Amino acid sequence: MEEKRIFGQNTASHPSPVETSFCAMKILFCCLFPLFIVAQNAAEIHSGSAQAAAFVGSLTDAQRQKTVFAFDETSRYEWHFVPASMIGRSGIPVKSLDSVQKIRFYAMLQSYLSAEGYQRTRDVMDYEYLLKEMEPNNANRIPENYFVTLYGSPDKDSTWAWKFTGHHVTLNFTVVKDRLEFAPFFFGVYPAEIKSGPKKGARLIRAEEDLGFELIHSFTLAQRSKAIFQLKAFAEIVTTNAEEVSPLNPAGILAADLTIAQKATLNKLIVAYLASMTPAMKTARMKKIVAEDMNAIRFGWAGGTEPGLPHYYRVQGKTFLMEFDNTQSGANHIHTVWRDFNGDFGRDLLREHYQTSPHHKH
Repeated sequence: MEEKRIFGQNTASHPSPVETSFCAMKILFCCLFPLFIVAQNAAEIHSGSAQAAAFVGSLTDAQRQKTVFAFDETSRYEWHFVPASMIGRSGIPVKSLDSVQKIRFYAMLQSYLSAEGYQRTRDVMDYEYLLKEMEPNNANRIPENYFVTLYGSPDKDSTWAWKFTGHHVTLNFTVVKDRLEFAPFFFGVYPAEIKSGPKKGARLIRAEEDLGFELIHSFTLAQRSKAIFQLKAFAEIVTTNAEEVSPLNPAGILAADLTIAQKATLNKLIVAYLASMTPAMKTARMKKIVAEDMNAIRFGWAGGTEPGLPHYYRVQGKTFLMEFDNTQSGANHIHTVWRDFNGDFGRDLLREHYQTSPHHKH
């Protein structure tokens, strides 16, 4: 029974094993990120804005008209993860940029992601070359058909945003003064595991799947009965490309019902989703998770529990949702997404800004 209270409160005057474990989990969260980062790095954000301004400055007038829009343009909330040839995108495609413009765009992209996130984005994009070889007659396999769009002026405005979207990649960034929000974001890959050729066995999205399996395989029969809420996996992430999402119906096992080791695996899984963020963004987001009621986090599974069988899971807390599915193409086609219930498209930062800024008060 004590383990169920590991994320809870204890009012005893002396630390109990439960309190010690709770502190240990707090330390686990905090030590995964530099303790000296106590707030988002304003210099990092200013550097990103400068890179964005340099990219915009490299565009021709005609290109800029396709790429830069007013901050309140409604297309800012539109995003998709299917090929852009299937569902059109706003903005300018990478394939239309010249060599100098590409250098400046990738410098901007790199400044808003961790090294791991930048490499993953480039790798997902490069899979279009692989798919073009695999499916030469598929008209949707178009390398560099990924679109960048800006909303507002990064060199003039303290509030602006930008997005990058194409097949299996969607990144949304919102800057409000010296703060940055990165949500929703989506990564996918097909094939999830390359089955033949010189890259046989390569897996681009590995940790998110392996840690999910590790967690479900660690459960007792009683825990599995709580965690597995549906025997058949969903055909797609439940939230699809919705502009705004609310918490889904409670499903799965509560973090309070996990052992210490299982909680550690769940923590690693959350960290794996945030690995694409810069250190400042990761720290800010993890601070929110640590501050919320961690007892309320649920891990829910649907579908098969072995590789090769269609499977889906979600991790849902009070402020966030992670979804994973591998159901298409013989369970060899992964989709992952992170949603913030209040922070998608910077809504929480904008709300706070409008409430506290004298310019917006009435």
